[in-house]
Order: sequence, then C-alpha cells, then structure tokens
Amino acid sequence: MDKKIVYMDYAATTYVKEEVLKEMMPYFTEHYGNPSSAYSISRETKKAIDIARTKVSKAINSDSSEVYFTAGGAEADNWAIKGIAFAHANKGRHIITTKIEHHGLLHACEWLEKNGFEVTYLDVNEEGLVDVDKLKAAIKDDTILVSIMFANNEIGTIQPIKEIGEICKEKKIIFHTDAVQAIGHIPVDVKEMNIDLLSLAAHKIYGPKGVGALYIRKGIKIDNLIHGGGQERARRAGTENVPGIVGLGKAIEIAIENMEEESKRLTVLREKLINGILETIPYTRLNGPKGDKRLPGNVNVCFRFIEGEGILLSLDYEGICGSSGSACTSGALDPSHVLLSIGLDHETSHGSLRLSLGETNTEEEVNYVLEKLPPIIERLRNMSPLWYDFKKRGEK
Repeated sequence: MDKKIVYMDYAATTYVKEEVLKEMMPYFTEHYGNPSSAYSISRETKKAIDIARTKVSKAINSDSSEVYFTAGGAEADNWAIKGIAFAHANKGRHIITTKIEHHGLLHACEWLEKNGFEVTYLDVNEEGLVDVDKLKAAIKDDTILVSIMFANNEIGTIQPIKEIGEICKEKKIIFHTDAVQAIGHIPVDVKEMNIDLLSLAAHKIYGPKGVGALYIRKGIKIDNLIHGGGQERARRAGTENVPGIVGLGKAIEIAIENMEEESKRLTVLREKLINGILETIPYTRLNGPKGDKRLPGNVNVCFRFIEGEGILLSLDYEGICGSSGSACTSGALDPSHVLLSIGLDHETSHGSLRLSLGETNTEEEVNYVLEKLPPIIERLRNMSPLWYDFKKRGEK
C-alpha cells in the first residue's frame, strides 16, 4: 500500500498544474520555431511570448513592455541588483537591503561589495519587519538602490512595501522588491506601491521551474546581466524558453483569478495548524508575525532542545514533507540567517520547522500533522541531552 503523502513545502516549490502543462505542450512539439526567425512557426512562438508577457503585466498592473523574462527569481534578483549598481555607479555606490533577504539577493550584494560598492543590511524586528525610520536614516547622498523583499520565504513576513516605495520615490532612489513568494498569494500593484523593479518566479505558483521575470519600470536605466543577442528587446540574451514562458503566463493568470478565495482558505488552515502546534507542544515559539502581516500559507515554528534534521526525517517517515532552517539540512555550520536576524539564539534556531500550505492541503491533512507531530517532538526531546539538562535543572 502506498504511503500517504502530505506535501507542506509549497514555499520551496509547487507542482505544475494540468492546465499549465496543457498550455505548454504544443510549444515543445508543434510550435517549436525560434522566436527570432521570420517564418510562420516562429511567428507563433513570438505571439505566445507576447501573450504571456501581457498576462504577467496584468497580474502586477504594469505595461507589458516593462516585463522581461528570465531563467527564474535568482536571475531576476541578480539582474536587478547588479544592473542598477553598474548603470548608476557614476551617481553613487551605496545600496540598502535587509538581513533577511533570499540568498540569491544577499550573495549578489556581497559580490558587489567586493567590487567597490557599499551595502547597508538593515536589521528587522522580532517579527521580521523593517523599521521604515531606520530605512530613512540609512539613506545617504550616494544611495542608488533600495531592495527589500515583499514577503519572506522562511517566516512569511509581509513588508510595508507601499510605504517603502513612497520613501524611495520621495528621495528619488530606485526601489526593487523580490516578490517571488508574494505573487499570486497577496495583492501586488507596482504602480500603487511605487515599485521600480520586481522579481518573480513561475515555480512558486504552479508553473514550471527555470523561468521567471523581472519588471523594470519605463525610464529606469539598467545594465544587462546576460550579453550575446537581441532577445527580450536587446536586454536579455539567449533563445527564449518558450514553453516555460507560456507556462508562467498561464500559471500567473490562474493564480490571480483564484487568489482571494484561496488566500482565505489557506489562512484558515494556517491558523488551525499554528494554534494546534502551540497548544499541544510546550517550549515552542512561532516565528514571524500573526494575522494579515503573514503570508496565508506560511507556518514557521521552533521547538527547543532538538534539531530540524530529526524533525524532518521523522515527518518524512509519516509521509509529511516540510523544511527546516537547520544547519543539518543546509550543509552549513550556522542555522537560518533569517531566524538569527529576528533575535533567536543558535540552539533555538536549529529546531525550526517550516510548513507551507498550498492548493492540495485540506483540514484533514492539517489534523494528520497535528496528530503525528507532538509524539515526534516528544520522542526527539527524550533523546536530547539538552532536554535532559533542562529537566534536571528544573527550569520553566
């Protein structure tokens, strides 16, 4: 008998929806022409790219000419950061970001620091929120870019993006946001929020892996990241991934259509899961904010006295798929940089568990997790010398 699988790692990736795959298939086998060629089958692929571009632009309220396709969110982040830095280096070399960004962006900033740029990494509060007053205070005469993620991939914190956008507009500073986790889950409007550049990826919204997009507001000066051809209006070289682009267009179209209803449904499941964990498992803390400042499907908790690897392996034995910021799963010596940035100590951070909900999850599955998780934590703690020492000391 097949083991029951409960997939709760949608923030890592999603499956490709049947409707999305169906839309993609003809561009593998029938409409396979190179979009840069002049004959009819190539005109078909060029038209498909234009349609997908329009769908993406509609989802974020931009013009279609402001959307450029990439190989994913990491490329879009790198293009935004490096492209703006070098295009505006004559004006200044100072960039502002946060300590809880995705590594795709943080490592790009670290690379820029090695190449003569200065980067300020803003602290966040215990919920992972940026203090806009500290952002204002960090701005210098030579600040050329502010990059703050829309919603955090680990703890689900939604930043005050509109307020940040207003500050950047007032100071005439370019504003980029990594919206990979936000798109299709919460409203995103680049015009209303004064966003100049925005990164997104298809595989977080039931689209294919290896394709994303960068929104670049008209008039923004930016250097190319990839050179070698005239594709994407001479801004991103390389023969277009037509099936992937078509898939992104269909996935984002479906996500926006269903967003309001699905977000409400996931929020109910999220609250049930969070409350159930906190009520049944002692010495547990919720990471990130409560309520509407949190992504609808995000649950991130830390269990004291144990490590994330043991939790994940035990959950996997029960058919439950989740993730952890633990060093054991990342191959690093340190736990999640996000958890450390919100003030957790190393010991507590190592016991993290992220469960991210999506379209297939049900109340029955949440109940299944709430049934299996408490005994797992109890068993792991009973094997932990940290738990033994804690009980021996008689602390509360």
